[in-house]
Amino acid sequence: MIDLTSHRQPERELDRERASRDELIERISRATHGKERIEPLPGLWLRRVTAPTEQGHGVSFPAFCVIAQGSKEILLGEKCYRYDPAHYLIATAELPIATRITEASPEQPFLSVVLKLDPALISSVMVEAGHLAPRRQAAVTAIDVSSLDAGLLDAVVRLVRLLDSPTDARFLAPLVTREIVYRLMRGAQGGRFQHLAVLGGVTHRIAEAVERLRTSFDQPLRIEEIAKELGMSVSGFHHHFRSVTAMSPLQFQKHLRLQEARRLMLGEGLDAASAGYHVGYGDASHFTREYKRLFGAPPMHDVERLRKRARENASF
Repeated sequence: MIDLTSHRQPERELDRERASRDELIERISRATHGKERIEPLPGLWLRRVTAPTEQGHGVSFPAFCVIAQGSKEILLGEKCYRYDPAHYLIATAELPIATRITEASPEQPFLSVVLKLDPALISSVMVEAGHLAPRRQAAVTAIDVSSLDAGLLDAVVRLVRLLDSPTDARFLAPLVTREIVYRLMRGAQGGRFQHLAVLGGVTHRIAEAVERLRTSFDQPLRIEEIAKELGMSVSGFHHHFRSVTAMSPLQFQKHLRLQEARRLMLGEGLDAASAGYHVGYGDASHFTREYKRLFGAPPMHDVERLRKRARENASF
């Protein structure tokens, strides 16, 4: 006799995944109809985009990201992370990134779910599950992509399904979110996921350095001083900082400065020289060269291009 059990189980799993993805597509499409981005529950964002996008720059935050339809890529330093409906992405720190939606159309729009990760919740789940982080932990990049399994996908669908029942969502959404955190902690990115709850070790010290650079990016960069305060050698600090952020401290600071200068010109009407000076550049020509290298055009040309694109989008 031929045992068909081993064949039926994978087929059932595939059918379950297909049904979950189809439901997720339908629910995000319905919830975001006529809107590009909504936050139906605190810390939960749904997005709908009907065409591929140009590369945009921003700052990541601790989050779990799932794509129901389409695909996207994120650049962190020199590394490129691509994900789609078969994969999820986790970010565990606030880092300067570039993003681009690579697959989207009016007929099959890009549809995604982003769930903000709360370190306090993660620590609570880890303690409750008896899954304590090791005291010593190697530094790993704060962003990565893994395969999305049926159980995790099902939990995401159940969280989005609660949008139809606001009363139930008040009580059940926190429970489903805890389940998602638990599944992530037990999954392929469990080690990286623990970064958000680790209270000691290399990762925590690099997180302190990231926060310091992020809040004082307009100040001169004193690597020796930061390394000493963290109890690390200069070479060790450079090595671990690059491991977590995929860039050197100087590159990290440069990206933050240039993104803030772009915001000042676009949002507050500053000219290029004033914006460069405001974020820490003493030489206007140096600022212009680095800005063009990152964004592909001189400061004011880039800002005018962004304004023109915004006017065109507003006309639809």
